[in-house]
Amino acid sequence: MPDDASPEIYDLLIENGHLLDPASGLDQVGFLAVHHGRILSAGPRPPAGRPRQRIDASGRLVCPGLIDMHVHVYEWVTNFGVHADDAGVHAGITTVVDQGSSGAWTFGGFNAHVIEPSRTDVRAFVSINVAGALMGGMKGDILHNPQMTDGDSLVKLVQQFPERVKGIKCHCESGALSHWGTEVLTHASQVGRDADIPLYVHTGELFPVVEQQRPSADEVFPSMLPLLKPGDMLAHIYSCMPDGIVGNADTVPEAVLQARDKGVYFDIGYGLNFSYRIARMMLAADIAPFTISSDVHGDFNAFHDNSKLNYSLYGAMTRLWALGMPLREVIAATTWHPARMLREEGEIGTLTPGSRADLSLIEIDTTPRELYDGRGETLTTEQTLLPWLTVRAGQPIVPHRRLLTDLLPDAARVTQQERLS
Repeated sequence: MPDDASPEIYDLLIENGHLLDPASGLDQVGFLAVHHGRILSAGPRPPAGRPRQRIDASGRLVCPGLIDMHVHVYEWVTNFGVHADDAGVHAGITTVVDQGSSGAWTFGGFNAHVIEPSRTDVRAFVSINVAGALMGGMKGDILHNPQMTDGDSLVKLVQQFPERVKGIKCHCESGALSHWGTEVLTHASQVGRDADIPLYVHTGELFPVVEQQRPSADEVFPSMLPLLKPGDMLAHIYSCMPDGIVGNADTVPEAVLQARDKGVYFDIGYGLNFSYRIARMMLAADIAPFTISSDVHGDFNAFHDNSKLNYSLYGAMTRLWALGMPLREVIAATTWHPARMLREEGEIGTLTPGSRADLSLIEIDTTPRELYDGRGETLTTEQTLLPWLTVRAGQPIVPHRRLLTDLLPDAARVTQQERLS
């Protein structure tokens, strides 16, 4: 927006921050102005006029609001759901996507009790089963069987809530295959085509396995390839689970290259099984994630217990940066790329004037840290990405950062209100 179109008084000016926006190519120290919940301008100079509020972001990154493509935030309904704003704006993230906690018959409650009251922008990939997750991976042989699917209801839900229901969560792993083969995934694939929405496919053993029907680990991932369409997404691409997309292989499996060439997207879904070994191997082969997400959730074996949560989106970003993924690509994988996956790239995931003023202001801490992967291997990081300020629809929020337990000890999570002065 040109300076002469600026109002005499506008809402907010963020000064002297490093504006980093892979969507627009912006990469410079400058100024970002906000008015009426929208980005007014972003560049080397402030717009004409006077801001009601100024924030000095010297030494910080000013990025589009981060988007976490994989969280579980159906709090109190699923045993493992966390509070949406704890996983969102209070973790330096403006949009979160719940992956499969609700189903076609339970999304109404998710919409009313999670999406509507949250300050965070919450979207959903709804489970192909009608009930959602409820107890995490437990009772998967009951909740996720073919008789628990209802494609017509899911298609109607997408038509009713097109801005909120963005895809289908489904599974292809040893437990599911041992019970009913690819029947549920085949149905999800057809529903995705009927509704014109993507699938998000969990990989790596999760459900109870019928041992006498356990599939060969190296046949699990290839079995799903014919059912995927361009634009579908695979979760947990750097997982060390034996039946994951890499498994125990020492080189990138041919099926991974086939999926990439087919136009299937790869998501980190950090979670419990992220492997530095596999990450190094995949990055060396130029198999980088399209999106980076956290899979943040509570304890599967308890009720509403986050005490064992030891990973976060910022932690996943920090680890991938330390493993050699360029910072610009890390930011793209948490802004522009997930916005494209949600088909919202004109609204979020960018600093383009006119887009919604969702912003993540990030500090780069130079305290060395030892960060673990899902198998206990240690990585020493010299630089850590930490949320400093969240701006959601133009409103600044100081994040309490309670769930960033992998990066911040308790004392360090106390924030300072003066950054809003």
